[in-house]
Amino acid sequence: MQDLYEQYKVLLFTLAYQLTGSVSDAEDAVQDVFLKIYDVKPEQLAEPKAYLCKMVINRCRDLLKSARKQREQYFGEWLPEPISTSSDEAFESAVRGELLSYAILVMLEKLSPAERVVFVLHEALGFEYHEIAEIVSKSVENCRKLKSRAKGKLGIAPEEPIHPESASEEWARRFLSALEQGNVDRVVSMLAKDVVLFSDGGGKATAAVYPIETRDLVVRFLLGLFRKASLYEGDVHIKMTDVNGQTGFVVCSGKRIETVVLMNIKKNAIHNLYFVRNPDKLRYINQKPVNLHLVSNQRDNEKS
Repeated sequence: MQDLYEQYKVLLFTLAYQLTGSVSDAEDAVQDVFLKIYDVKPEQLAEPKAYLCKMVINRCRDLLKSARKQREQYFGEWLPEPISTSSDEAFESAVRGELLSYAILVMLEKLSPAERVVFVLHEALGFEYHEIAEIVSKSVENCRKLKSRAKGKLGIAPEEPIHPESASEEWARRFLSALEQGNVDRVVSMLAKDVVLFSDGGGKATAAVYPIETRDLVVRFLLGLFRKASLYEGDVHIKMTDVNGQTGFVVCSGKRIETVVLMNIKKNAIHNLYFVRNPDKLRYINQKPVNLHLVSNQRDNEKS
C-alpha cells in the first residue's frame, strides 16, 4: 500500500485538484481512496493506475455535488484555490508539469462533470482516449465528443494549443514596477482592452463582489490599491513566486499572506487578473499538500 501511495499520490492529487479546484478537497479525495483501497480485492488492482483514477473521480463527483450548492451561495466571485509550485522538490515539479493554467482552471466551472473529467485526463494528464474510456466507462468516440464539447464551451478552437502564454518573470516585474510608480501609460499598454479582473474574498476579506471590466476601470482599481498600500503603516510587500505553474504575485502584510494575484496573458497583454483574498484559500501557498503520514496515522487509529 505504501508503494502504491508513493507511486500514484502525485497523479491522483493533481487529478483531484483540477476536478475540484480545491486543494483541501483534493487531499481529502486522495486520502479517502487510500483508506478504502485496503478493502479492495487484489485482483481488482491488476491495473492500479486506472482503478485508482476511477476511485478518485467518483469521490470528486461526490465532493462537487455538495460544493456546487455551496458555490451558489458563495459571497461574490468563486475562484479556485491557488497552489504553490515554486519549490524544486520532485513533488512540486511533477505537479507543475501536469497543471492546466489557472485561467483554464477558472473556466472549467463552465463544464459538466463528465466534460471536466475527460478534459483534465486528456489535456492535463496526457491520458490516451482508450485509457480515458476505460476509466470513465464510456466509448472512445463518446470521450472524443466530450473533449470537443468542452473545448467549445471554453472558447478554444479544435487545433488551438491548450497551454496559453505565461508571463515571464521579467515581464511581470515590469508590470509591477509600472504599478508601483503609478505609470498609467505603461500599465494601460500591458492590459488588453477587454481585460476583466476577478476578486475572491468569500465574505472573509475585502474584495470586489462583481468582476471589474474594461481597461479604464481595471487601471483605476489597480492604481487605487497601490495608493492605499502606500498609506498603510504596516509592512506591506509584494513578492513574485511560482503559483499554479506560472508567475504570480503574493501580497503580504508582515508575515501574513493577504492576496495571491494571477494573470491570464494573450498576445503579450493581460486579459484576466485573478485576486484570491479568501484566507481559507491561501493556506497552501508555500506549503506542500498531500501528507502521507496523515493517511497512515488515520488508518492506524481506525485499527486501534
